[in-house]
Amino acid sequence: MAKVLVETSARHVHVTKEDLETLFGKGYELTVKKMLSQPGQFASNEKVTIVGAKGQMTASILGPVRSASQVEVSLTDARSIGVTAPIRESGDIAGSGACKLVGPCGEVELKEGVIAAKRHIHMTPADAEAFGVKDKDVVSVKIDTNGRSLTFGDVVVRVSEKFALAMHIDTDESNAGCVAPGTMGEVIK
Repeated sequence: MAKVLVETSARHVHVTKEDLETLFGKGYELTVKKMLSQPGQFASNEKVTIVGAKGQMTASILGPVRSASQVEVSLTDARSIGVTAPIRESGDIAGSGACKLVGPCGEVELKEGVIAAKRHIHMTPADAEAFGVKDKDVVSVKIDTNGRSLTFGDVVVRVSEKFALAMHIDTDESNAGCVAPGTMGEVIK
């Protein structure tokens, strides 16, 4: 039985160096709050306000800086602030939702970049071989929790030497399954 750690990825923002400087000031660098499970990735101390047509909310910036700015929210978050958030893989932002980001030194209008992240599993090539899957395969993952056991379908496998084995779901999905830290899921091909 192939098991994977299931982690909740709360709302967050990725920014370019240029957008970071607009939001926080020229030459600004992100500061590490805590390292994340994916190698080299971290939650920063910096937060921004995401502004939509109906409201706003605060989110942490994840580092390091990226080649494109991106906002990842749950569908509940998107509805509550009035933004469009198509379900997409991270980085697939063409034609996605728009919003405004507000920081202490400025604002950035994103014409696109708001998504609800498609549930996915990060794997190294060795993990993928052990699980009998390859990059971009779609699997299901069954979780057993007290009173809320369920099976997630449409889980994309993402394979890279830069990854560490973990499944990522958003807060809506996590709440639906009562996913607590340390929850393991069974990968079903």
